[in-house]
Amino acid sequence: MATLVFDIETTALPVENFDEVQREYLFREADKLEDEAARAQKRAELEHLMSLYPLTAQVVCIAMLNAESLRGQVLFVAEDYEDDAEEAGPVEFVPFPDEAEMLNAFWDVAKHYDQIVTFNGRSFDIPFLYLRSALLNVPISRKDWLGYRFTAEPHCDLAEQLTFYGVSGRDGAARKFNLDFYCKAFGIESPKMQGVTGMDVPQLMAEGKQREVAEYCLRDVKATVQLYHLWKQRLAGIK
Repeated sequence: MATLVFDIETTALPVENFDEVQREYLFREADKLEDEAARAQKRAELEHLMSLYPLTAQVVCIAMLNAESLRGQVLFVAEDYEDDAEEAGPVEFVPFPDEAEMLNAFWDVAKHYDQIVTFNGRSFDIPFLYLRSALLNVPISRKDWLGYRFTAEPHCDLAEQLTFYGVSGRDGAARKFNLDFYCKAFGIESPKMQGVTGMDVPQLMAEGKQREVAEYCLRDVKATVQLYHLWKQRLAGIK
């Protein structure tokens, strides 16, 4: 059974993209504050959070690997777009002029896979991809990835599997950790080891460093592949 492992990176859309009523809605919590410094700080926090929501952000990178062959692609939006894919070993880096074309390419790949693996994909990556695709009128080739939660097929979300579907809540024995923590615990090189984290993506994109974002996203996926194989060998099947 062909298994696709992937991860996405997102950045907030410019505030100017939203009309006055939308901006009032987005920054209402900040505008209530009387202190100017506190208001500015809260506004900055809210702008940062905009990267997390598909109605206020866009997908800028999707890295994906075949879990068995480790071949794959990194799709990314490039400001200085040139129609010229570049191979780096078994992985191809493919730039796109805009998000819609990148999403089209992703769904074209996705339809060839029986199963997908993500880390926290059920609550973030998948709904984000679905909603952004719908907003941009991009056809979705796989609409079954948010089906029955308590199964690893066709979508194995490792954040769900390693917490046994949240069996012990936020503070119990199976509490949820981030990918970096799981990797270090299981002896896998963390994707954060090279000094880039998801928090850096908006700044890197603003600086035109799209390739650095793509390489970071690929490191996330490589770590997720290793974690998936360990889960499959040691924990799969626990009910």
